Amino acid sequence: MLIIICAMIPAFVISPQEDISISIIPLHSTWQIQGLLLTSLLCGPNIGTISAISYLIIGLFYLPVFHGGGSVGYILTHEFGYLLGFIPAAWTCGFLAKQNSKANLINYSFYTVISLCILHITGIIYLVFGKIFGNWLDSLPDLILINTFKPFPNQLLLCISISLLSILLKRILIIK
Repeated sequence: MLIIICAMIPAFVISPQEDISISIIPLHSTWQIQGLLLTSLLCGPNIGTISAISYLIIGLFYLPVFHGGGSVGYILTHEFGYLLGFIPAAWTCGFLAKQNSKANLINYSFYTVISLCILHITGIIYLVFGKIFGNWLDSLPDLILINTFKPFPNQLLLCISISLLSILLKRILIIK
């Protein structure tokens, strides 16, 4: 449920202005990846992986919870490989967090960045296979640029924030 809720929250950064006011800068991303990583950091690899699989099943067969909607036809879109990447990313993030009992910002940020890279590598592999089988007309470099390189800096920034949030939640909830 955390992934679904986070998928609906737009990401933004609050920026101070010269006149002591604040402005909101949209990051053109959602928190769905960060919801997945937060679940994995707090609950471990098994629950994180089950959450990722459940999210895919809900999006494919029940509700349009993905960024671009949902349904079984979503398998033929170039974004689906990145959704498949949720599974190994969730397991990796949870596994690394469980191996190291001391939660700190540097370690958790590293775990989330590694998991984010795994997610994008899975998505790129899906794009390559889809291009080989002729599933989309766009060029492969364009698809990789749109789906990996454009959102990656924003997602990287959110990885650091989710690492901090997970450490705070672990201390508040006394999760070991």
